[in-house]
Amino acid sequence: MTLPQEGQLLVNISDISLMKDIKKAISMLKGVTKVKTQKVKPRLYDPETGEYLNDKTMKLIEDVHNGKEPVYHAESVDDMFQKILGYVPGKV
Repeated sequence: MTLPQEGQLLVNISDISLMKDIKKAISMLKGVTKVKTQKVKPRLYDPETGEYLNDKTMKLIEDVHNGKEPVYHAESVDDMFQKILGYVPGKV
């Protein structure tokens, strides 16, 4: 005997005012066991690359916006290059 597999269907709604009605309609469909809603955080778009910013970049922007500016204090110039570049120029 094999059990039926479950799956998920993600639906993006362009007009958030319709979410309640769409949730109700979807929950009435045969086989639907759970309908969960959540608001999507807006993503910033980079026209130079044609892509939306990733989660890490969005988190940094939110932190700076909330006054949590990321700061790194280097012990030396070599330490700074190591942190930024992953190596120290001129040293092997």
